Amino acid sequence: MNPIDTILDEIIRREGGYVNHPADRGGPTNFGITAQTLGEWRKLGRPASAAEVQALTKDEARALYRQQYITGPGFEAITHPALLHLLVDTAVHSGPKRAEAGQSGPKRAVQWLQAALGVTADGIIGPKTRAALAIADQGVLYSKVLGQRLRHLGRLTTHDPKQSAFAAGWMNRMAEFVEGTA
Repeated sequence: MNPIDTILDEIIRREGGYVNHPADRGGPTNFGITAQTLGEWRKLGRPASAAEVQALTKDEARALYRQQYITGPGFEAITHPALLHLLVDTAVHSGPKRAEAGQSGPKRAVQWLQAALGVTADGIIGPKTRAALAIADQGVLYSKVLGQRLRHLGRLTTHDPKQSAFAAGWMNRMAEFVEGTA
């Protein structure tokens, strides 16, 4: 199995099936995909209904994840498997963000990568980011992005106490990346 298929399998495992938790700002999700994201993916012109989210198949979830969280943002440029996994999981977990110039993608994950690289954090993997990535120690980048992600999750629970309902699950998820089992 190629690394991207493994990453997709792991994300679907971590995200689980259908959930509609009242404290989840994303509303109903299935395999971690929100109603908003599914509605955009299917070009519905509206968020998907809870029933549409619940009916989402693993195959469609994998296709959506591959396009919006790997191909779309340009994560194929990442040659370090653990860093690639961390960035894709970060993008999924943080939700999709709209990058400049109309490019859809996981802006926050790209910005954290760019901050770790010391380049302008515009959320788009362009020529300068690719050049910096080509000469960087991607293992060091992994540690820096992981640190940013851990601090972000801490801030989420501090600034929005309702999110603390998810803290144990988030920390279990992060432990996989700290321990190198992700």
